[in-house]
Amino acid sequence: MGAPEPANDLERMAEEIFELTKIASAARAQARAGNPEELTEAEFLTLDALVRHDTLTVGDIQKRIGVLAAQMSRIIRSLENKNGIALVSCGINPQDRRKIDVKIAPRGRNAHRTYRAARLRFTAAILEKLDPPDRAQFMRILRDIRAGIDKRLAAYQAGPSKPR
Repeated sequence: MGAPEPANDLERMAEEIFELTKIASAARAQARAGNPEELTEAEFLTLDALVRHDTLTVGDIQKRIGVLAAQMSRIIRSLENKNGIALVSCGINPQDRRKIDVKIAPRGRNAHRTYRAARLRFTAAILEKLDPPDRAQFMRILRDIRAGIDKRLAAYQAGPSKPR
């Protein structure tokens, strides 16, 4: 028996990554079930976009995080009153009164920072089991994967033709 065929090897790698994302998603959902005030993934992504840009229109956020308009409305409403705390504020866009501007509140920045730190601690605890040479190789591979994803995302956002 020879080496695995490249296509099968790629399929196995893709399957492993898919399984990792499912497990990570389930772990976040379980953590959230015991702590309902924790942000959902979509709420975090919304705050993340606002941390980077301070104020965005609802439509801009929707495009950045890839949700439907109805979902975006629910996310914004939730962040306006997350357990009695305003993480964002909304107002009419002064240049186009048909649009709504969303601005991150100081407590939204804190919630973003807390969520991000918890996710990073979780991931670091898993990665600490790798020895230094494996860490370096894994980091190089992750950067290559991220560059590929960034390229596909940029192509998708740039025009109507879908990336392959």
